[in-house]
Amino acid sequence: MQELNDRFKKIYKLVEKFCFDREDPVKAIRNMRDFKEGYDAFGIDEEEIKVLRDRIMDEYELSPREIADFGLILLKTGKYEFGTLAILLLKKHRPRLDPYVREKVKEWLDTAVENWAHADLLGIKILPVFFELELTDLQAFASWRDSPSKWTRRAAITSLIWLRKALPADDILRFLEPVLLEKDRVVQQAISWLLKDLWNKGAEVVEEFLETHKNNMDRNILKQVSSAMPLAKAKKFLPAKSFAPKNQNGPRNKRFHKTRKYPPKKQNTQSRRPGPPDEHDK
Repeated sequence: MQELNDRFKKIYKLVEKFCFDREDPVKAIRNMRDFKEGYDAFGIDEEEIKVLRDRIMDEYELSPREIADFGLILLKTGKYEFGTLAILLLKKHRPRLDPYVREKVKEWLDTAVENWAHADLLGIKILPVFFELELTDLQAFASWRDSPSKWTRRAAITSLIWLRKALPADDILRFLEPVLLEKDRVVQQAISWLLKDLWNKGAEVVEEFLETHKNNMDRNILKQVSSAMPLAKAKKFLPAKSFAPKNQNGPRNKRFHKTRKYPPKKQNTQSRRPGPPDEHDK
């Protein structure tokens, strides 16, 4: 175990030096606008992180389980590039993932992931592999969907977009039923994204689902999903007032549109202080 820890220390020092040598504060500040939840980064492009990943793989030959352990250390630093590196390292070993790695990745999401980009990268590149390798199924995956961590919930739902060909749409929709009243914005986005994608592939089954659950679904989710539909269909799922045309001629309530009477202004009899002429006097 001590030998393993020593290896991690060497790799960590390598990662740290690589990132500090290439730090770009201007780029980091520019990228902050995409991360409302916070963004602690060096400002290094993903292509450069891939160079570091390949170097680590060549020099240290980490196993998937070692990457799962070391990845948690990297993610818990809060540094954006460190977390990206952890995911990219694991991505290279996708065919060799096992139950230990699956549980460790859930721990990543539950305790260390802090932004939508890492949650989505795991949801797109890693979580679907657990299904492909028969390391999980929808029933077991419910613990991910119901996690206290919003990032675990988002990643779990996002992963289903890449599993829509392998899983029946009816099964995916049933999986979503317990989270239709989700209040966290980042999870609502994933639910809406999935429902819109399913609707594009098979509108009828999704429209039946929305018709059944529209009164037990968060309004923001319903609004985002119906925004992809023709207006005639969208009207079936949202209150009529959502489609009322805006009044371009003033406020809707005429009570607040009355002409007010003001007392006449007093004439200023004092002489004007000398100064530059007004624009209309030139």
